[in-house]
Amino acid sequence: MSESQTFLSVCLTVRYGNKPPVLRSAFLQIRPGEVLGLVGSSGSGKSTMALSILRLLDPRATHSEGTVFFRGSDLMKFNERQLRKVRGRHIGLVLQSPLSSLNPALRIGTQLREAWRAHSRSSAEEELAGITQAMQNVSLPSDPEFLRRFPSQLSVGQAQRVLIAMSILHKPGLLVTDEPTSALDPITAAEILNLFGDLNRRLNVAILYISHDLLSVARICHRIAILQQGEVVECDTTEAIFNSPAHPFTQKLISALPTLPSARVPEHATDTDVLTVIQ
Repeated sequence: MSESQTFLSVCLTVRYGNKPPVLRSAFLQIRPGEVLGLVGSSGSGKSTMALSILRLLDPRATHSEGTVFFRGSDLMKFNERQLRKVRGRHIGLVLQSPLSSLNPALRIGTQLREAWRAHSRSSAEEELAGITQAMQNVSLPSDPEFLRRFPSQLSVGQAQRVLIAMSILHKPGLLVTDEPTSALDPITAAEILNLFGDLNRRLNVAILYISHDLLSVARICHRIAILQQGEVVECDTTEAIFNSPAHPFTQKLISALPTLPSARVPEHATDTDVLTVIQ
């Protein structure tokens, strides 16, 4: 991938305390508008990668070195004030436990307004329009009755959609999603996957989709990176990963699937093009 095509370029080594590195020169790149899947088993460093990109790991407990180039700037050289202008505004984050990520003491509308005001000093009308648009983008109501609800009054699927709405409030160029469907039932998980695919196409937002589930990743990702023990051991198109995996660990992951999907993902997949992963 040429530098002109690169939107995010990461090469990181991260360790917790004096323990062996969790990430070992882990390297990945994302193009503008691309959905890249990052797949690995539990403990492989997936969540560490997500938090490291946004510099959210506690520096007192971790040591990170390397580069995180985003739109040509190395976020590893940013101070906290500079990072706060990037987080939420240019890079959105969606974590795996929506009910834990939302503040249980604040109404949904309050949390959306706070997320909006963190990066905008617009008028009340513009704020309302922005929140309404974000909620429409995730197929949730934006009426006062719904916005007055507390997180405990939402289903897990609704709570995840609220988190996604918050992450796209300011129309960021990149979403980092860490196991966003792991807490959901299969039907709701499929709906959220379809939502990410829709947001990618309509908003042209690049997505780093982190998961342990190859089948879910295959549904929306243009390329897939395989993470093993802190190293990216293979990265290729979804079609190549499923049809001709090169690394032994990737081959092991593919062979462990209950059924082999017929993988073919166009450069800009539509709903009718989306990979059918269960034959």
